[in-house]
Amino acid sequence: MSKFTGAWPALVTPFTTTNHVNIPVLQELAEYLIQKGAAGFYLCGSTGQGLSMSLPERKLVLETVLEQVNGRIPIMTQVGCLSVPEAVDLARHAQEAGADAISSIIPPGYRSQEALFAYFAAVAGGAPDLPFLAYILSPNVDTVAFIRQLQTISNMAGIKYTGPNMYQMRQITQLRNHDWTVFSGMDEQCVFAAMWGSNGNIGSTLNVMPGLYREIHRSCHRGDIDRAQSLQLQANQITERLHDFGFMGALRAALGFLGLDCGDPRLPGLPLQAGEQKTLREQLEVVNFFAAADL
Repeated sequence: MSKFTGAWPALVTPFTTTNHVNIPVLQELAEYLIQKGAAGFYLCGSTGQGLSMSLPERKLVLETVLEQVNGRIPIMTQVGCLSVPEAVDLARHAQEAGADAISSIIPPGYRSQEALFAYFAAVAGGAPDLPFLAYILSPNVDTVAFIRQLQTISNMAGIKYTGPNMYQMRQITQLRNHDWTVFSGMDEQCVFAAMWGSNGNIGSTLNVMPGLYREIHRSCHRGDIDRAQSLQLQANQITERLHDFGFMGALRAALGFLGLDCGDPRLPGLPLQAGEQKTLREQLEVVNFFAAADL
């Protein structure tokens, strides 16, 4: 079972002005991020708005990125759906299309560990030959106990843990066996997760500054924690500005500043209002956004 490492953008899905998946820009974005040193791509997650797309659209995104990447870096696709048969269908398609791994969110409405385990077991079973990573975000269960249970699924290969509790992150990394991958999913805590033993991070702001997170990991591995923390503080200043303007719309606007027109987000994301792009750009320039994007 593969172990994955490094800085992975949770890839934005570009949309056209008529609200279709923008294939040429998706290809351009993937290529741009490969050239910036992205270690892998995570498709159709929260940032990629997988839950706001149809199944054919999600399959199209995976097929497009797989073709563009052509084996240069690993591709993981998020297959979670409220409908279990649809999630299994996406998992099966990912395996047939040649993805390197699948993942799934916790769908809305799941309140018990038993129900969550049954869900993840069913989805993982849709692609038994692929590594499966659970996307753990604010579950209504004991996270560490739940991960112990998930390790009984035969193709379970790790988790994406999106949470600020670094004590819990350390407990999770201590559960890891030799081929178990632990990704951190909270961009603002990347350096601390790396210090506690994460294999890498998957995040939204890696679409605009993947090199900065790559350098955080390199600095941590060298033991240069001061530089890693300095880079994290720089990244967080940029992230805070994006949140101030409405994250989903602001992230796409920031990509536009880099020459990548990804269009407006789909609901529940909202585009920036008229005049906000100019103000956002000015505020991003103050916190050295373009220098961070150049890394």
